[in-house]
Amino acid sequence: MRFRYLALLGLAVCAHGGPPFQTDDPQPIDFRNYEFYVFSTVNGTIYEWDPAGPALEFNWGALPNLHLYVIVPVAAVVPSNNPMLGPTAMGPNVVGLGDMELGIKYRFIQETKQRPMVGTFVMFEMPTGNVDRGLGVGRTWYKLPLWVQKSWGPWTAYGGGGEAVFRQNEPGFHNYAFAGALLQRDLGKKLTLGLESFYHAPEGSTTPSPRSSLMLDLGGYYKFRDPGFQLLFCYGHSVAGQAETYAYLGLYWTWGHHDPNAPKDGPVAMNRMAPPGAMGAGGMGGF
Repeated sequence: MRFRYLALLGLAVCAHGGPPFQTDDPQPIDFRNYEFYVFSTVNGTIYEWDPAGPALEFNWGALPNLHLYVIVPVAAVVPSNNPMLGPTAMGPNVVGLGDMELGIKYRFIQETKQRPMVGTFVMFEMPTGNVDRGLGVGRTWYKLPLWVQKSWGPWTAYGGGGEAVFRQNEPGFHNYAFAGALLQRDLGKKLTLGLESFYHAPEGSTTPSPRSSLMLDLGGYYKFRDPGFQLLFCYGHSVAGQAETYAYLGLYWTWGHHDPNAPKDGPVAMNRMAPPGAMGAGGMGGF
């Protein structure tokens, strides 16, 4: 028996983040705007490495304060083949279509000078990967988080957490909690850097993360053209619990309708794959 690949968009199940980070934020993209990403990621533990790429993401600002998104990844599983870890770490390398991810992000509290922004980003993990080859879970599962964000000057902080939910009769998997917090700063007009801490509880006996882990990640983005074309990057490692490594590298494009009447309350946090500058913090439909 070997681990089944529990990864979406190249991120292991512990990753629920607003790329390039694992922590997400409550800010949707603007109404009638679009985002597109091409990226690669890797998550590694002592049991296996789970690289993915190319992976594609498309976001659509379908309504004010709400956006829809889909991710289609090419996934891989590279087991450690260390006999000391038992048969679950043994097996051939495999590559193929991974499980797709669908999502709905909804902001229900707007940010003001005194009040943070609050929203949720419900995700549906669809069983499109070949479970017999270890490229998927084989069943639909869900992520149910709550995220909070506040910006001041060139600084933005966001964080929150939630629960990954599996069916009760799904062998080798169980519900687990996750949480993250991030602080980022604009360094001029081109570069933004952020530092995050991200935690996940044990994810199940047949996953690459059977124990909990606390990670520290450093990343950011560079604006080739603000906001339409940007480079996103991140790297991190565990500081407590199970040893894990995380990395992300991608390109981001955005386009669509500009609302001249949208309020501009200041800089916004990096959206789920959408860096600051792509939308206004208090704008209609911004994620």
